[in-house]
Amino acid sequence: MLARQDLVPEPRYQLVPRTLCFVFHGDELLLLRGAPSKRLWAGLYNGIGGHVERGEDVAAAATREVREETGLEVRDLRLRGVVIIDAEPLLGIGLYVFSAQAGTRRVTPSAEGSLTWFARDSLPSQGLVEDLPVLLDRILSAGPTDPPFSAHYSCDADHQLAIRFAPCSGPPHGSS
Repeated sequence: MLARQDLVPEPRYQLVPRTLCFVFHGDELLLLRGAPSKRLWAGLYNGIGGHVERGEDVAAAATREVREETGLEVRDLRLRGVVIIDAEPLLGIGLYVFSAQAGTRRVTPSAEGSLTWFARDSLPSQGLVEDLPVLLDRILSAGPTDPPFSAHYSCDADHQLAIRFAPCSGPPHGSS
């Protein structure tokens, strides 16, 4: 039995766990263009992901989200990074970033948006979720034995996204 965790009543910073998975088939990457009805990132390309449900570990959640949003069963699921995102003063998002391999390019559409396979050398440069170019740079340059990166997202004084990577996390590209 697990020991009771000491959850103190005073306000503490808390995280909502989410996953983001970049699914590959050979040299192609699958991206989801958010449905027009989505509250966040409508019409923008992103990887595949969503919330971690109670009782799930992050790998199981990533696998489930890929299956629900694409119909694909994936293999070689690898944790590529962890991003802490400041959302509110005492609430953040813990984003677990994965890569995975699909055995087929045959996808099943979902209400989340439209799915498109892109060759690695012809990924879109427009219409992307704001942090996607930075994450894709990390994912595409990661070797099979590279450790996961660690990053923190916040907004600067001008309300622009500020991304900081830990100095020794993942491929050495610095931060943006």
